[in-house]
Amino acid sequence: MPATAVLDVGKTNVKLVLFEGAAIVWQASMPNRALPGPPYPHADVEAIWRFFLDGLRAAGAEHAIGDIAVTTHGAAMALIGEDGLALPVMDYEFEGVDAIEAEYAPFRPPFAETLSPPMSAGLNSGRQIFYQETRCPEGFAKVRHIFPYSQYFTWRLTGIVRGEVTGIGGHSDLWAMQERRLSSLVERRGWAHLFPPFVKSYEVIGPLLAAVRAETGLPETVRVRAGIHDSNGSILPHLISFAPPFTLVSSGTWAVIMAMGADPGRLDPARDMQAYADVEARPVPAAKFMGGREYGVILDGAAPGCTEADAAAVMAAGVLALPSFVPNGGPFPAHPSEIRGGLPEGSGMRAGLASLYCVLLTDYLLEALGADDGPLLIEGSFAANAVYCSLLAALRPRQAVLCSVDSGGTAYGTSLLATWPTMPDREPLHQAEAYRDVAGLERYKAAWRAALPG
Repeated sequence: MPATAVLDVGKTNVKLVLFEGAAIVWQASMPNRALPGPPYPHADVEAIWRFFLDGLRAAGAEHAIGDIAVTTHGAAMALIGEDGLALPVMDYEFEGVDAIEAEYAPFRPPFAETLSPPMSAGLNSGRQIFYQETRCPEGFAKVRHIFPYSQYFTWRLTGIVRGEVTGIGGHSDLWAMQERRLSSLVERRGWAHLFPPFVKSYEVIGPLLAAVRAETGLPETVRVRAGIHDSNGSILPHLISFAPPFTLVSSGTWAVIMAMGADPGRLDPARDMQAYADVEARPVPAAKFMGGREYGVILDGAAPGCTEADAAAVMAAGVLALPSFVPNGGPFPAHPSEIRGGLPEGSGMRAGLASLYCVLLTDYLLEALGADDGPLLIEGSFAANAVYCSLLAALRPRQAVLCSVDSGGTAYGTSLLATWPTMPDREPLHQAEAYRDVAGLERYKAAWRAALPG
C-alpha cells in the first residue's frame, strides 16, 4: 500500500508523518519558531521547507509514497509575488496588528455575513492583510496571489496556484459563510483578483515539480492534494464515521470545539465563537480557547500528570483557576487570570487544577454552542489526559465522551484526503468512564461559574 505523507505545521511544532492506512510508519518533528522581523514577526518558512524536503527524502527512501497532503494552523495567509513571498507569512500573535483596528473596523464585514468574530493580534486573517497593505505598501504592491498557508506549501511542491475553503473559512473575515463566497471585505478592498480559484481539500492539485523530485528522490507518480486547515483535518475522520449531531474537541496549543449540527444562530462573537467551513464548505459552529497554552501556564513548571485524587483534593480545597491565562482568544479574552485559594501539597495538584480549568471551560463552551446531543469526541492532548476525560464525562451524562487513542490526530485526518470519503480501519475510540463524585464536581462547577467575569 503506498503511503500518504502529511506535513503538519502547528503553531508549536512541525511534523512530517507517513501513514499506511491508519498506521504511522514514519515520522519526524521540529519546533516551529517564529522569526522576529522585519517587517513583523513571521513564520520561518524556509526552515519548514528544508525540514519537509529532507523528511520526504528520508521517508521516501524507506517507503513508497503515493500522496502528499499539507495541514497548517489557521490565521496564516501567503502573499505571493512573481517568484516567491512578496511579504513574510505573519505570526498571528503579532500584537502590532491591534494598532490598526480603528482603520480596519469600517471594513470588517458584519458577523452575520462571515460568522467571524473580531479577535486580537493577527487572528483575523483579513486584518493581517489590511495591515500588510497599509503598513507594507511596497511589498504589497508586488502581491499577485493570496491563499491560505497550507496552499503555500502545495504551491511550492507543484508550482500550481490554488485556494481552499477550510483555510479561509475560519475567523478570517474573508469568507461569507452562508453564501460560500469571498466576503464584502475582499470586494471593498479590491483584493478579489488576488485570490486564485478554490478547490476541495481532497482534490489532486498536480504532480511534484521536477526540482522537488530531484531534491527528494520521489517519483512523478506522487499526487499532491490541495491541503486543509488543521482543525478541519481533525474532524475529517468523524465526518466519515458519524452523522450529525456530534462534537469534536480538538486539542493542542488550541482547544477547538466544533459542533456539527449545532445552530449557528447561537454563536456569540464576544465569546470567541465562530463557524469554520468544512471540506464541503458547510458552516461548522465552533468555539475555542488556548487550552494547551493555558494548561502550561497553570502548571508553571510542575509535572504535567495527575490523578482523579489530585483533582478531588483541589476541589475539596476550593481552589479556582479563573480565565484567562493567555491574552489571545477564548470567551474571556480581556479578563486577567486569577488563582483563588492555596493549593494542597502534592506533585499532581497543579496538573489537577489545570485539568479542572480546561474541562470547566470546555463544558462552558459546549453549553454556549448548544452542543448537547450526540457523542463528544476528544482528540489530541486532552484525550491523553484521563482525568480531563473522566471529569467531562461526569459533566455531560447525556453524551458519550469518546477519546481517541490514535497518536495521528490532525495528521491522520489530513491523510484521509487521499482516500476521501472512505477511511481505513483504525483503532476504535474508547468511551471515558465518568468521575464518580458527580455531586462534588457539580458544586465545584457552580462555584467556578459564579466566580466567572461578567
